[in-house]
Amino acid sequence: MSSEADDQIAFQFLPYFRAYKDGRVERFFGSDVEPASTDSGDGVSSKDVKIDPETGVSTRIFIPASTIPDQKLPLVVYFHGGCLFMGSPFCSAYHNYVSQMSVKAYVVVVSVDYRLAPEYLVPTAVEDSWASSNGWLHIAAVMSGAMAEQPR
Repeated sequence: MSSEADDQIAFQFLPYFRAYKDGRVERFFGSDVEPASTDSGDGVSSKDVKIDPETGVSTRIFIPASTIPDQKLPLVVYFHGGCLFMGSPFCSAYHNYVSQMSVKAYVVVVSVDYRLAPEYLVPTAVEDSWASSNGWLHIAAVMSGAMAEQPR
């Protein structure tokens, strides 16, 4: 049962979110979750990969379903919009957009998640995005043989 103190609004930015004095944030866009799928029916497979277990930063990878084994495709690193305070690669709006980008451009897309404001102050989202990009560059370099696998 919530008390009156729990429902006190500290800040609201309608129609996007409302922040309460107890630290809770209620979001009105981009909080839905579209599951990753290897058989989505839209011509793309997607998979979630955790980049940093400490922070929970992760990415969603989109690969066109019609790829040939060992075929190399261009890589696009996608940072979702949302002004650093809303959305994620897992919400339906960005998931569907990036799925179509992957299929139509015939590219692998890595869609980066980052921690959002107001819970995390700027530059947290930028630092998360940088860490994710570096993680993927390291993985790509190892997979291409350009770099020996080493701990990061």
